[in-house]
Amino acid sequence: MTRSRYVYLDNAATTPMDPKVIDEINMHFKETYGNSSSLHSMGQKAGQILEKSREIIASLINAKPEEIFFTSSGTEADNLAIIGVARKNREKGNHIITSSIEHHAVENPCKELEKEGFKVTFLSVDKDGLINLNELEQKVTDKTILITIMFANNEIGSIQLIKEIGAIARKHDVIFHTDAVQAFGKVPIDVNDMNIDLLSASAHKLYGPKGIGLLYIREKGIRKGWGKFIKPLLFGGGHEREMRPSTVAVPLIAGFAKAVEIAKQEMSQEAERQTKLRDKIINWVLENIKDSYLNGHPKQRLPNNVNLGFRYIEGESIVLDLDMEGIATSTGSACSSKSLDPSHVLLAIGLKPEEAHGSLRISLSKFIKEEDVNYLLETLPHVIERLRKISPLRK
Repeated sequence: MTRSRYVYLDNAATTPMDPKVIDEINMHFKETYGNSSSLHSMGQKAGQILEKSREIIASLINAKPEEIFFTSSGTEADNLAIIGVARKNREKGNHIITSSIEHHAVENPCKELEKEGFKVTFLSVDKDGLINLNELEQKVTDKTILITIMFANNEIGSIQLIKEIGAIARKHDVIFHTDAVQAFGKVPIDVNDMNIDLLSASAHKLYGPKGIGLLYIREKGIRKGWGKFIKPLLFGGGHEREMRPSTVAVPLIAGFAKAVEIAKQEMSQEAERQTKLRDKIINWVLENIKDSYLNGHPKQRLPNNVNLGFRYIEGESIVLDLDMEGIATSTGSACSSKSLDPSHVLLAIGLKPEEAHGSLRISLSKFIKEEDVNYLLETLPHVIERLRKISPLRK
């Protein structure tokens, strides 16, 4: 079919690149193609761009430039943080605490470590997707070496009490990692104020390129008795101070830095604007579409995240029908969108399997305007009504 318009509302999966980021990357592909470790002038130029980018990105979370290590993705950063800490500190303890709604990039490394003899506690969450701080503290033992709790959930958008979680970790001298892939560049983050020791992020979630992420690692020696508390997963040359060897992708990193630079300028205004659009969608749907409900915390959630449930129909059908109307959405994490299993996040907040299958995730971006939201709200009721008419689940 020929679409008169196409509205992209799957920005939690990935964002389109900002045109300024594209220009920045293209310039460096043409002009800064040297290896940043080379001694000649082209290599030195690449090295200067690399370090300037590190400085820009570190400033977004109040980190030091030398605490930023570039990876190929948020997934790699999560793996490096979790497995790197566990294997480095096995003699100190073998216990890890995480939540039941983590992204697979955190959940699966934890499950792999269980095969190596580590003990992992998966904390439950309430109906809004938040962990209980008292339960977290009660689960800490003298064998606990790592707490890894995501900053904001990728499916339901709920934001955890990160500063309080960090304070508990600091109180018990436990390393604290947060997967901030969804939150980075959307909400304020201060790694020092929030007691964060390790933080993962990815450029393509904030209008930057795919193929580049980072791991913030608090400088060695800052935690009593821990010293250098993480072990690399890859071994090769001396890139990224031997924490993540591989020839550094300077053009992508420069694009990441440009995206961060723009995010710093736009974050406050965009958070306010997208929150209004988010709440408009939520309120309109709950008032106008029968048997609909919100998943995740009503207010303590990402500015761009809407996750709605519709009884008697499947989310996959809603996504496909909306796509036919020129609207891109999702049922949840893009990493598991082809799985027939219900979302582990929605099950963890108490939904029944059939309810979890009926979810729709709508994620906004800075490119989405109010007329785009209006088009969604004009289209969605007809899609829901059409699907319910043919649904065997409806009574």
